[in-house]
Amino acid sequence: MIRHVLLIAAGSAVLAACSSPQGNLPPIQKMEQTVYRLGAGDEVRISVFGLDALTNTYVVGDAGTISLPLVDEIPARGKTTQELEALIANNLRQRDVIKDPSVSAQVLKYRPFFILGEVQRPGQYAYVPGMSVLTAVSIAGGYTFRADSKSASITRNEGDKIIKGQATPQTPVMPGDTVFVPEDWF
Repeated sequence: MIRHVLLIAAGSAVLAACSSPQGNLPPIQKMEQTVYRLGAGDEVRISVFGLDALTNTYVVGDAGTISLPLVDEIPARGKTTQELEALIANNLRQRDVIKDPSVSAQVLKYRPFFILGEVQRPGQYAYVPGMSVLTAVSIAGGYTFRADSKSASITRNEGDKIIKGQATPQTPVMPGDTVFVPEDWF
């Protein structure tokens, strides 16, 4: 009888030591915003009616800016495409380049997301709008036989802070997120 109690206690200690590293993480915050905010690595098509020199495709740099001819550096990180359009138009007006500029901006390519852990092909992948953890896993070739298919963790940059939290297969993935699929111990 004592031997059984000792085996159960030892088994409990082993299970506690093998618990998932994300077991103590809070659930990842749901994105309240419905509009997309630009970040480093996004590719944006900017069109300025009547100014062919500005109409081009630009990449938001590491500093969060876009460098435009005649306008210089424009801060883009954290801005919506509508806010970026207004910022560029205002800058063109202030520099007397054009009186009433008509500017449009659209995201051509979102910054990638990353997936690590127990998936067939961990790595960097192109973001697809409307992605979930399950979609990200399928893009990475599916789960390995050791994967915990019911949980994951997401690390996300929100402005100047980095947040990390638990996720389910239905949790939305955002551009720039790092998804980690843990190993299922039992």
